[in-house]
Amino acid sequence: MKLLEKDFALNQTGTVKIIAEEPDDVWLLYNLITVGDVVTADTTRKVHLESNKNTASRVKLTLHLKVTSRDFHKDSSTLRVHGRNLESNQHVAAGSFHTLSLERDKPFELRKKIWGPHAVEALSDATENSSSSSSDANLAVIVLQQHQAEIHLLGKGVTTRCTKIEASSHSHKKSSSSNVFLRDVFAAFVKHVDFKVVKTVVIAGDRDNPTIFRRFLLSEARRLRMRWIEENKSRVVVVGSKCNSNTNNNKGNYDFDLREVFNDVAVMNLIKDSTLGLEIRVFKELWDMVCNNSDRVCYGPKHVESAHEMKAIETLLISDDLYRNEEIDMRKKYVGLVKSVKEGGGKALVYSSMHVSTPQLDQLTGVAAILRFPLPGLQDIDDDDHV
Repeated sequence: MKLLEKDFALNQTGTVKIIAEEPDDVWLLYNLITVGDVVTADTTRKVHLESNKNTASRVKLTLHLKVTSRDFHKDSSTLRVHGRNLESNQHVAAGSFHTLSLERDKPFELRKKIWGPHAVEALSDATENSSSSSSDANLAVIVLQQHQAEIHLLGKGVTTRCTKIEASSHSHKKSSSSNVFLRDVFAAFVKHVDFKVVKTVVIAGDRDNPTIFRRFLLSEARRLRMRWIEENKSRVVVVGSKCNSNTNNNKGNYDFDLREVFNDVAVMNLIKDSTLGLEIRVFKELWDMVCNNSDRVCYGPKHVESAHEMKAIETLLISDDLYRNEEIDMRKKYVGLVKSVKEGGGKALVYSSMHVSTPQLDQLTGVAAILRFPLPGLQDIDDDDHV
């Protein structure tokens, strides 16, 4: 995230001009922009000419929207902001509702009535992550199945599927055509994997496909004299997996769970010092305790709050959907909980909706905790809160 202009002070009204540079930045914007903010950006609209009502043309204009809602589209890394236009122009009336699409490399202004500490912290984290060399390991995962492949990038708590490659029907039958599929995956690898950012590439999938592709990748790199791949071949690792058969797919493909990658000891050792590695490791610890040592963990709003009242929380795990909930009272509740746990000497980890561990955390209501000491009677409390 690049901060172009800044004109605000803590707990006061102010404006920033920013531009998203990476897919993860758009996700951070989703967390930064809230209902009531004003977003100003250039856009285009189709308008009818006064001289000829039957003729329409696109014109460039600027909209100032007071945000009523926003939607994040993870597949395209686009944030759609909906709101009421505050300033009229010759094409758009004040008070009319419109939508702005905030994308990478598209600057815009954000005005907040109050820049609270959490908004300032979110902006600071976003801009610092882009301007400094983070020690966090960004990870690329290539999922190779018999007739299709996907490339995922994991970093800053976010999982983004960059692309999906499918083999043609001919490549299912002819071995020579199967090399076309491998070349397509190779081209996608070259496009999306940058070893200046990505610390590790994991190739996973069913059967022998991961090993076959790694061999092909290095062979093509030598043939094309792509030294940047050859010099980093030690960072390209293969993990075995047991992909589940997809009975709903008559092509015989397989479903693949990214969590399988992180069951591999070698992969976890590679990312053990990163934020992603910490988050996955802590969640695994929590999940193991739920199964084997339930007195040392709790989950659900009431159970977690009760444990906190007893100063028993060692590590709090909470989903971003709760921590940055659009309902003000709920947001205040969980922001306050995170702050209080940290002030009490505990740790708190916020898991984004696109984190690989979040689906399982959601099964535990979205909020859970590892305890400093056992609380065997805690589970007797009825937790009928709806998350």
